[in-house]
Amino acid sequence: QVQLVESGGGLVQAGDSLRLSCAASGGAFASYTVAWFRQAPGKEQRELVAAIVRATGLTTYADEVKGRFIVSRDNANNAVDLQMNSLRPEDTAVYYCAASPYYTVGASYDYRNWGQGTQVTVTS
Repeated sequence: QVQLVESGGGLVQAGDSLRLSCAASGGAFASYTVAWFRQAPGKEQRELVAAIVRATGLTTYADEVKGRFIVSRDNANNAVDLQMNSLRPEDTAVYYCAASPYYTVGASYDYRNWGQGTQVTVTS
């Protein structure tokens, strides 16, 4: 099974940018749909931020991040990145990378492999 490790989180000010990276090992990474989820402080649910579908490369974004975040993948290097621009305090959360074997974005329960998360904090 594929193992995922996120990196790139940090403390930034509103309006700044961050680039998160998800490095994969132990599996055929190109055979997975990969998504970024986040869990904000005090919230129980992880929400989908962005995803990139296996084979097609189609991307999807949560309404809150459309036009600000960009998800991309590099199968040759087993990585998926999330470029986050124009960050807002409400983007503060732990960001998780997750992998699914399906050809659709699906829901969080479709993702069987998760990273440990990386903290993003945006101050006003």
